[in-house]
Amino acid sequence: MPEKLHPNVARVEQALRERQVTGEVVVLDDAAPTAATAAAQLGCEIGAIANSLIFDADGAPLLVLTSGAHRVNTDLIARLVGAVKVRRATPEFVREHTGQPIGGVAPVGHPAPVRTLVDTWLGKHEVVWAAAGHPHSVFPTSFDELVRITGGTPAEVE
Repeated sequence: MPEKLHPNVARVEQALRERQVTGEVVVLDDAAPTAATAAAQLGCEIGAIANSLIFDADGAPLLVLTSGAHRVNTDLIARLVGAVKVRRATPEFVREHTGQPIGGVAPVGHPAPVRTLVDTWLGKHEVVWAAAGHPHSVFPTSFDELVRITGGTPAEVE
């Protein structure tokens, strides 16, 4: 009998099915809280990891799906979204708005939709990997699919 999935992963799987995503969630042997650890376990380039980073944009959550090869320029994304101040969110803020822990935030499966920017750099990879609600889970997708399933805006974020 298969192990029961973590409730966050089950919610993300449901959200993926509802959005007709064909990629299956993969449960990793070890936690992958960073792009480097995920890439090492998956045997892919670090740039093919879609980091899900939550920012506090004037008090509202902002999800930036960025290539693991990039660092997000908060001044740039503040201008892109018309925010006065964008800063890295606290773990409590992340969990409040996504229901998921830092290191496992998925692009979908949140209690309410979160405004999303999708790093155009991810389009350079045929397959990108995104977290699936828990630091031990990921799923394969693509840049175009991330834009579609999140309703996100393609953007240069570095």
